[in-house]
Amino acid sequence: MNELLGLEEAQARLLALAPQLPCETVPVEAALGRFLAEDVRAARTQPAADLSAMDGYALSPGEGPWQVVGESRAGAPYGAALGHGETARISTGAVVPEGADRVLLQEDAEREGDTVTATELPPPGRHIRKRGFDFAAGDLLLAARTRITPARLALALAAGHAQVAVTRRPRVAVMDSGDELSADPAACLPHQIPASNAAMIAAMLGPLGCDVTRIGPVPDDRDALTAALAQAGDADILVTSGGASVGDHDLIKPALAAWGAETAFWRVAIKPGKPLLVATNGAQVILGLPGNPVSSFVTAFLFALPLVRAAMGDPAPLPRAVTMIAGEDLPPTERRREFLRGVVEGDRVRLAGSQDSSALSALAAADALIDRPAGSAAARAGDAVRVFLLRNG
Repeated sequence: MNELLGLEEAQARLLALAPQLPCETVPVEAALGRFLAEDVRAARTQPAADLSAMDGYALSPGEGPWQVVGESRAGAPYGAALGHGETARISTGAVVPEGADRVLLQEDAEREGDTVTATELPPPGRHIRKRGFDFAAGDLLLAARTRITPARLALALAAGHAQVAVTRRPRVAVMDSGDELSADPAACLPHQIPASNAAMIAAMLGPLGCDVTRIGPVPDDRDALTAALAQAGDADILVTSGGASVGDHDLIKPALAAWGAETAFWRVAIKPGKPLLVATNGAQVILGLPGNPVSSFVTAFLFALPLVRAAMGDPAPLPRAVTMIAGEDLPPTERRREFLRGVVEGDRVRLAGSQDSSALSALAAADALIDRPAGSAAARAGDAVRVFLLRNG
């Protein structure tokens, strides 16, 4: 239980505990950012008929001239078949009349009265979007666990669906604790600091599409902590900040035990963020983050966000690293894997400033975490380094 886990093992153990949430049916427009709980198959064929891809004339076979006998507009098709030597004026998106085999571009047509000739005759089939070229009824369009983006939202609607089945939004409670925390940042005494971690974590989680509530700040008192934990009884995931280390006043572990939670694992071999705690209370997952703000941010990025993504149905919930060039020398690391706060400049990344785990100003300036392996030698400017981009969440 007290072993120091590597990052990937700790993430794998955490994600294996992710709540399995039920699905719900919602209007397609309300599904943006959600993950499908079921496959979406086309309920109709798109396009449902041959359509013109351009403005011009739908031509019957032959080399012309053609006699204009009508018009096909988008939403108002020409209601008859074209005979030999006949054409219909047609607009983009309009149904191609029966008997037409191509569309003559407006700019390639010469018209005198109702007679049309072609200055450049297109080959058969040109400028026609054939029925079903996008998809046909019954086609699998979106697999379960696909995230609904604006384009996928449009695809589901075009496929004839007014509603889709998605995973229910996770209910997440965020709590910060510590005797030193002041709930009012404008009335903070010299021995206090404004409570900012819960607000920061909630702001990180909110864009994912979960329902977030905040609890606290809660003082370092076991009874107060136990009572506060009870407020999170309906949450699928509880994220705490502070009190997860080994000090005399770090009481999250005993408060969780008194509440009935069981510790799954504790402490991870990363810097910052070593005193990470993961516990369960029935189906609920509790993630105890360190209290230092940078440690809280880094562990929320590496653990809390992936946990919520997994609960939402994301099949690839972990953040993805990219390779960049070190814009300056980077210090060697010791026994723990380090995540340095960095600033991206083109294809390079440099340190954001102080790497102290309490330095919020450097964290606020950072848009990347530089991933430095444990026990690695100093990196030199120009070396390739592994980076997590914070702007991508």
